Amino acid sequence: MLEIKTKSFNELNTKELYDLLQLRSEVFVVEQDCVYQDIDGKDQKALHVLGYKEDKLVAYTRIFKPGDYFEEASIGRVVVKENQRQYGYGYDIMNTSIQAIQKHFKISEIRISAQTYLKRFYNNLGFKEVGKEYLEDGIPHVNMVLES
Repeated sequence: MLEIKTKSFNELNTKELYDLLQLRSEVFVVEQDCVYQDIDGKDQKALHVLGYKEDKLVAYTRIFKPGDYFEEASIGRVVVKENQRQYGYGYDIMNTSIQAIQKHFKISEIRISAQTYLKRFYNNLGFKEVGKEYLEDGIPHVNMVLES
């Protein structure tokens, strides 16, 4: 079972910030062998959803209100530590992120830029593809929207 916290950038302590940047780098840069600028200047506007197992960060997303990333509210940097993926933590962190958007921003339409190979995962959460596949940092992506 994950312990999940949602915090603004200013509420993050140094260890939480270090841990989330380390997890994002571990998966998006090293595991996926993708050289890109993860620290993009948007973390300050985001709410950070942190999933802990036994005091270790194993799952994470960041969420944005409408207009801060896309026209709609959005969820990004969805990540689960490689050795923890068999436990369904991706669903836990995403469901918490969706609820956080509804709670904090009082809206339900959410847009994501999803890695194409994860389409079915996001379909299972209610997201539908919109538009064509595109490359982002050399990885196939597709825009997906959740409407309720």
